[in-house]
Amino acid sequence: MDVLIVGAGPTGLALGIDLARRGVDALVVERADRLFPGSRGKGIQPRTQEVFDDLGVLDAVRAAGGLYPAQMIWQDGERVGERAMFEPVEAEEGAPYTDPLMVPQWRTQEVLYARLVELGGQVAFGREATGLEQDAEGVDVRFADGTALRARYVVAADGGRSAVRRAVGVGMTGETVDPSPFLVADVRVKGLDRNHWHVFPGPDGTGLTLCPLAGTDDFQLSAKLPEDTEPKPTLDGVRELVAAYTHLDAADVTELRWASDFRPRAALADRFRVGRVFLAGDAAHVHSPAGGQGLNTSVQDAYNLGWKLGAVLRDGAPEALLDTYEEERRANAAAMLGLSTGVHRGEVRRGKATVQLGLGYPESSLSEDRRAAPSGVRAGDRAPDGRVDGVRLFDAFRGPHWTLLGAAAPAAGVRALPAAPESYGPGVFLVRPDGYVGWAGDSAEGLGEYLTHVGCG
Repeated sequence: MDVLIVGAGPTGLALGIDLARRGVDALVVERADRLFPGSRGKGIQPRTQEVFDDLGVLDAVRAAGGLYPAQMIWQDGERVGERAMFEPVEAEEGAPYTDPLMVPQWRTQEVLYARLVELGGQVAFGREATGLEQDAEGVDVRFADGTALRARYVVAADGGRSAVRRAVGVGMTGETVDPSPFLVADVRVKGLDRNHWHVFPGPDGTGLTLCPLAGTDDFQLSAKLPEDTEPKPTLDGVRELVAAYTHLDAADVTELRWASDFRPRAALADRFRVGRVFLAGDAAHVHSPAGGQGLNTSVQDAYNLGWKLGAVLRDGAPEALLDTYEEERRANAAAMLGLSTGVHRGEVRRGKATVQLGLGYPESSLSEDRRAAPSGVRAGDRAPDGRVDGVRLFDAFRGPHWTLLGAAAPAAGVRALPAAPESYGPGVFLVRPDGYVGWAGDSAEGLGEYLTHVGCG
């Protein structure tokens, strides 16, 4: 096979979808017997919504969740104040999605899984990767059941404790974000409205929140505990916390559906590529959950790597194109780790800084701007939405192709529109399959060389 993806979380499933629509022979393997059952990564940022639009799952994701409610602050059983979760970001033509969506991670994964299967892809459950060997032609991956599979490339999307990362000897550099233990759980609770994210501050910076999970009957409980506390991710343990921090009785917690404890940390893999093995998602970077950056950064990894693997495996692009995955994504992940940590520590407000619409690759070797006096949108920038001759750009971008704005299509695999919107500024713009401007020029002169370099010539 072409690509073996280890891990069926949002990263692995998104990558599987992208490769399936490109006709790449790929398989997702997952050590568990089913998809992840918890709500953990519940925030879908606007940039990820744009990615999901392209992958054909945005409508289903929207139907599975909803918008974040305002927070309600409680003290001694009384409501003492309400506050918005996010600073508002005004929608505009170039950025139609500005509100984060709340979708429990298990629902996001169900939607992605259904889309993968619709495209002919599959997940092999109960396959735990335990080791690998690679050579000049491919990678042999061993599994706990004694079997093995060979693929031309392997992608580690198997989480923060990645077995694949360990197998290729890549370390992680990081720090503890907060010394306090945290507990997160999906629960059924009586006695609270579902119109607010309920916040119960405790002493010395501790506290508990209960957030109604959109599209479900559940609440996500999140508790920050004293440093010397041992969390109890059990029904009795959760009931004790609710009784201690809120005005509710222990019996008001009627069901525990999933629970996990952790200590927030930020860590970045020393490398994102070792030969034919790539690291993506939590296998490459571990975030504090504050600010909803982890899952979203992980999906961006998959979206960046998918088109490059497709270009090399199906379109004749030079293998060196794959080096740009680490070049682009490791720097981006490092920036998002800093942002997550800043949100966790109260140094950064959720809003414009966290929606990920300003992310780009201006320093990338794939970003080439040949205009004599560049202005407006530049190479490496996210390509904004807009309209040209009645065609919405996001509709034109949707699919695995490149899009050229301002000149005739020079090659198969490139869709062309006669101009760019005025908001882009003057020039000709080549938009990558992942929605970033790869090349810009005053005319199309020199574009052919770039297209050959990326396998589209």
